[in-house]
Formats: sequence, structure tokens, C-alpha cells
Amino acid sequence: MQTSQPRSLKKNFSTSQPNVSHIVEHTLGCKWMLEVLRLIRIGVNRPGAMTRATEGLTTKVLNERLSDLVNFGIVEKVAYPEIPPRVEYELTDFGSRFVEILDVIDKLEEYRQNQR
Repeated sequence: MQTSQPRSLKKNFSTSQPNVSHIVEHTLGCKWMLEVLRLIRIGVNRPGAMTRATEGLTTKVLNERLSDLVNFGIVEKVAYPEIPPRVEYELTDFGSRFVEILDVIDKLEEYRQNQR
């Protein structure tokens, strides 16, 4: 049985940064989040290039995932003052540390597969 938080706590939680376990859960629970992080890590950091590189990834979903990653402090949005405007996404220091966790999870999965 789930208990709901008082309205004031929900409001305060939504404006503060979530804890790392929530970020890991949210990231691993979304197939597109992992793909977006993979693209940024290999240097595909412009939104248009990301949608072209990933079949099935819509602009709407990409923008939602990028917004989540920015809000979590994993990536930062860099806007260049050019015409036409150019936007790129880069890992933050926290994001670089965060993807190390994902690497460990991948290695754990490889280990598990080799045990069969």
C-alpha cells in the first residue's frame, strides 16, 4: 500500500534535485535514456543528429529525455549564439561519473551472460 506525501512535500521534492538512486532507477527504466546517453558519449551531441542516428526516437521523446538529463545534472545544454541557432549537449562532471555506473552494470551483465 502506497502512502501519498503531503502536497507541500511533493512540491518541495519536485523543485529539489532527486537522489542518485532515483536517477539510476529512472535512467535504467527508460530505453531511450540509455540510448541518448550512449549517443552523447560517442560524440553525437546535437538533437537533430540524435534523432537521425536512432530509428524510432521522436523529437518529442528526445526533448523529454534531454530535459530529464539536464534536470538530473547529468548533461548540460550548450547554446551557441549563431544563426541558425546551434545547441549541443555535453556530459557534466557528475554525468561522467554517473555513466561509470552504467559501465559497471554492463560489465555485470556480461559476467552474468558468461556464467550460463
